[in-house]
Amino acid sequence: MQLITSPRTARPPLGAVFVGLAVGSILLLGGVFLAWVAFATPVLTGLTPSTGRPGPAQVALGGVIWGFTLVAPPSFAIIGALRIGQVARAVTAKPRPRAMTRMAASIGDEYTAAANVRLPDGRVVRDLVLGPFGLAVISELPPPRATRHTGVSWEIKHSNGRWVHLENPLERAARDGERVRRWFAASERDYVVKVYAAVVTADPSVERTPGCAVVTTEQIPAWLASLPPARALTPDRQAELIEEIRAIV
Repeated sequence: MQLITSPRTARPPLGAVFVGLAVGSILLLGGVFLAWVAFATPVLTGLTPSTGRPGPAQVALGGVIWGFTLVAPPSFAIIGALRIGQVARAVTAKPRPRAMTRMAASIGDEYTAAANVRLPDGRVVRDLVLGPFGLAVISELPPPRATRHTGVSWEIKHSNGRWVHLENPLERAARDGERVRRWFAASERDYVVKVYAAVVTADPSVERTPGCAVVTTEQIPAWLASLPPARALTPDRQAELIEEIRAIV
């Protein structure tokens, strides 16, 4: 299978990395500096009331000063270190290999796949496959342990353990397929491009719908091969569609 790769990197923009490192470094160094000012210089003792029996106002002022001294330096340092760690993870993290990438060697050369295709309306299609049948939108679901569903209602589990609403992935894949169909139909042609949709999951409880198939990763090649070929989609017309996809990837 031929792969169309995007020249845009999946890593965060360089500007965002510099800003994150700058903010994290300022917070971290600021916490260290405040700790040094508080415990290695006479500033704290100079601000703390020490003459006679302190009154209520002096006690309150001393409490605010000591509270700020004990809370601010470690808070600044911890937040700064966490920010730097987030930037480092974002830069060095390797995305999990996609199902289409893992199965590329098992799919014939008559197929072409593109990842992260941004349609003219702004919607991003995770995987778009062009073959003798036309086009197929393929969406990979999160692991079964991270999702749950009842009927058409879906939820996904965040890293903090909370379950939040998730757009129905089968309906989304079907709508993405319809968007792709409208995109190609907007150009005047003497033939129709058929568009199919499928979600990839290992969860056996997910059932296909009239507008979206359900396959496992290993079933992707067989599902693509089972789609009926379109006689109107000649090699020249496939090459034309590939160029249109390349133009927006």
